[in-house]
Amino acid sequence: MSALPRIFVVDDEAPAREMVGDYLKMHGFAVTLCDGGRTLRQAIEGAMPDLIVLDLNMPEEDGLSIVRDLKRRHAIPVIMLTATASPIDRVVGLELGADDYLAKPCELRELVARIRSVLRRSAAAAAAEAERPAVKPNRTVKFGTKVLDLDAHLLRDENDVAHPLTASEYNLLKAFADHPQRVLSRERLLDLASARDDEAFDRAIDVRITRIRRKIEPNPGQPTIIQTIRGAGYLFSPDGRER
Repeated sequence: MSALPRIFVVDDEAPAREMVGDYLKMHGFAVTLCDGGRTLRQAIEGAMPDLIVLDLNMPEEDGLSIVRDLKRRHAIPVIMLTATASPIDRVVGLELGADDYLAKPCELRELVARIRSVLRRSAAAAAAEAERPAVKPNRTVKFGTKVLDLDAHLLRDENDVAHPLTASEYNLLKAFADHPQRVLSRERLLDLASARDDEAFDRAIDVRITRIRRKIEPNPGQPTIIQTIRGAGYLFSPDGRER
């Protein structure tokens, strides 16, 4: 919000909008007057308001359609002014996203109070949203028809069915995912997968890779995702192309 909150007043009746506009200026608001939806949209292209005071009953374009269009495009607070609108119109307006409403002719002091209240709520909501920690998307690695979810430690297939991994299988598969298209020796894999335990010998890696291949390879007998590089180690190829 700027030092002087910018309010757009939308009403097809010139005396009514000018009266509201003059009163708001007297109470410390920067005001732009619009005679309908078209001039409102033109004004928004020039400067974004902090709040819109909108008459629902206008002949060119009714206020409900303006509210609907506004809320699709912008998160601008809207206070509706209703003269002959039925209660259902008010309910519809609120459901479309309007933030408050007043019956016309309205008490201008109450309108100012409603504007300040809506602006305070809008500012508080914006501050809360800014402080909310960003939700990080799950880190995933796709290979063949499988996806490794690095945050959930899960292997999923194309139907989102989970395939359990032991801790050692996950660590080894993550080591491959972190180093695609690189030949990794058994010794290097032991280090990357933190696999130096009681099974820490070369052939233990071979056994684990055999188990992983059964879970990720289209044809484990002819592996294309984890390829054996004779005399050197293994190579992880996510796209399944043979080296």
